[in-house]
Amino acid sequence: MNGDRATDRRRTRVAKLIEQLEALSLEHGEGELIGAEDALLARFGVSRPTLRQAAKVVESDRLIAVRRGLRGGFYATRPDAADAIRAPARYLRLHDATLKQMHLVSRLLMPEVAALAALCRDVKLRADLQAIRDQLAGRDGEGDSIRDMIDSEVMLGSTIVRMTANPVMVLMNQISFAFGGLERDLKFYRVPADRRESRRLQLALCGAVLAHDEIAARAVAIERSLLVAAWIG
Repeated sequence: MNGDRATDRRRTRVAKLIEQLEALSLEHGEGELIGAEDALLARFGVSRPTLRQAAKVVESDRLIAVRRGLRGGFYATRPDAADAIRAPARYLRLHDATLKQMHLVSRLLMPEVAALAALCRDVKLRADLQAIRDQLAGRDGEGDSIRDMIDSEVMLGSTIVRMTANPVMVLMNQISFAFGGLERDLKFYRVPADRRESRRLQLALCGAVLAHDEIAARAVAIERSLLVAAWIG
């Protein structure tokens, strides 16, 4: 019984220290020294194992970086977009989500993404999409590798979704790409005819969005979703 209470107290101390370290990090700019380990031990009045246990959690959340040796100590850091995206993608993978399940969500989302992108008036984003279209126009897809096709899909999808100016759609799209990147048995683009058809649809989507044709953009997105659905089976 006493052992259980001691364990509970330790967990409470660690949880409280995690909150304190997170708050301390946010009080500092990225890359600034929060403090040396001995200084933080004295500041919080905890044991070294407790500090290190809490620090490991905060470090995994990318709010601190622990450096050893010369100029060692705890430094403030910040998670980037890739960190935010990687976590839900891994969560889905660890909970046995499938590519088919992800696509069921994506095929509902992408026609709306395409339609909103067609309404975009942002000059810079439209120029980016035009550059992608120009880059892809001279390649029918058959001569591209699987990696080339995946890279062009990520490049196009990321640009199209940014044109929606909807951060939720941007996040969902990036999670989908990250989840797909964890797939070990991806069967996409292995047949030259599939690469050719995919490239045709990539160019059709670019054309519809650049023409501000909301209906055509939605239709192409649906056609692209049906192609992927056929690959997944």
